[in-house]
Amino acid sequence: MRVIHVSKVTGIAGSEGHLLRLLPGLAARGVDVRMVVLESPRSPVKAYVEKLTGSGVPTDVIPIIGHLDPTLVVRLMRLFQAHQPDIVHTHLIHGDLYGILAASRAKTPRRNAPYLISSRHNDDAFRRRFLLRRLNRALMRRVSRVVTISHALARFTVEVERTPTDKVVTIHYGLEAPELDNGARGRARANLGLGDVPVVGAVGRLVWQKGFDVLLCAFRRALMAHPQAQLVIVGDGPLRGALARQAAQLGIGQHVYFAGWRPDARDLMPAFDVLAVPSRWEGFGLVTLEAMGSALPIVASRVSALPEIVLDGETGLLVPPEEPGAFASVLVTVLDDPDRAAMMGRAGYERLREVFSVDRMAAATLALYQETLSGDKAKES
Repeated sequence: MRVIHVSKVTGIAGSEGHLLRLLPGLAARGVDVRMVVLESPRSPVKAYVEKLTGSGVPTDVIPIIGHLDPTLVVRLMRLFQAHQPDIVHTHLIHGDLYGILAASRAKTPRRNAPYLISSRHNDDAFRRRFLLRRLNRALMRRVSRVVTISHALARFTVEVERTPTDKVVTIHYGLEAPELDNGARGRARANLGLGDVPVVGAVGRLVWQKGFDVLLCAFRRALMAHPQAQLVIVGDGPLRGALARQAAQLGIGQHVYFAGWRPDARDLMPAFDVLAVPSRWEGFGLVTLEAMGSALPIVASRVSALPEIVLDGETGLLVPPEEPGAFASVLVTVLDDPDRAAMMGRAGYERLREVFSVDRMAAATLALYQETLSGDKAKES
């Protein structure tokens, strides 16, 4: 079985990290898997390509010039004809648009055209726009299946993008559960320059979707119960300056540390007592799995996919979005009871191992490929 994945890559975030785990997992199961990275010349992704090739995944890098690049269809079509995949699996809007159009025209000696599978990674607001909904609907008519990374995203795909229900299958992200290390907390705190104080952590892009403005308001209230507490925000983005100004205006600047983008973000998580995820929406929320890998309790918004990951009262606590008072109250609840926090963190770690493993994710994806190809064989017989 030969499968080519196609995605535009601008860094190493949710979908990109997902592919770094999924593709080697498929290769280990005997799939002849290949990655096509659509790269903007203004945002080279050499480090990402090196990670893929270093894991044994053959990778082609194809330049994409802007959102509209008419020559890209032809270049992808030639690549597909050269490698003759059984399946082309596309990701994100650029991968869908150009990958699906090219693969639909890529007749090869092996078959008229490869089967098409598309993955949905987020329920971004821009996907609700009329023209984009019409475009997605037209593209999805050409695909065999649509993979969504959460049940919440599956509902969005059916209700908003009008994808037929029988085409949609949910396969959650997977993440390796590392061995727990008793010394990790001390090393991470030393790395961040933190002492023995309560620490609330948050990790993600500094964009409106992630709700860090709400978290700052909530943390200000939580400080009244825990005046020594620190908030560590790991990540970068266009709102960094605005968030720093907000912290200063709230009078909590000395309690908030903006760590910026860190390649070792996952290694810093043991420094936290609780992970805060105040998102306004999430296609999945991979950071929650990373926190579970460090046995951290999670306080998260009750939105989109987050209730599928965080079991309220068992592995963390859920609160309504956009409510700083409610978020603050739950943060205080966790910081007030370290024993309960540790129990929730351990339950989250076990849930990661049992429900969200890379092995499970890769096995489910392979089963989908086999089902797709078996339908082809049934037609031939």
